[in-house]
Amino acid sequence: MDRFLLQQQVLERLAEDLRQAEQAVRVAHETATHEENIAENKYDTLGLEAAYLATGQARRAEGIRQAMAHWRQFRPRPYDASKGIQLGALVCLVDADDKQQQLFLGPDGGSMKLDSGIQVISSEGPLGRAMLGKCEGDEVWIQVASIRQQFDVLRVY
Repeated sequence: MDRFLLQQQVLERLAEDLRQAEQAVRVAHETATHEENIAENKYDTLGLEAAYLATGQARRAEGIRQAMAHWRQFRPRPYDASKGIQLGALVCLVDADDKQQQLFLGPDGGSMKLDSGIQVISSEGPLGRAMLGKCEGDEVWIQVASIRQQFDVLRVY
């Protein structure tokens, strides 16, 4: 799988998320400022609640813009076995039940599952951090709540 194509798919998904977030900001702002939602007493809070929602959606949109900037600057490099798994690696892990999963290790803010079935994860997350520096045949351990999970690195692209 072409890692640059995966990067483009992530950017397309983030762009769609941004469009949805910006639409939600507009709707919440219109609701907050609509004349029918002017508070008539201290218990009439629809306009205030919509303003809070608009603020939250605006923050979400800004977070998506930042993630898009990180992903645009991201340049996946070919896998170098001497360095092990690094940012930009496409990794196939297998768990104790022999279930395989394909992971694309990218910059922060792009965690998602692509249509191809590849899971995009951040190097800042627990699994991403645990994989850094590992090579084919190595074990990766993570602790999720009270459960310790073990994976084997089957392949790295």
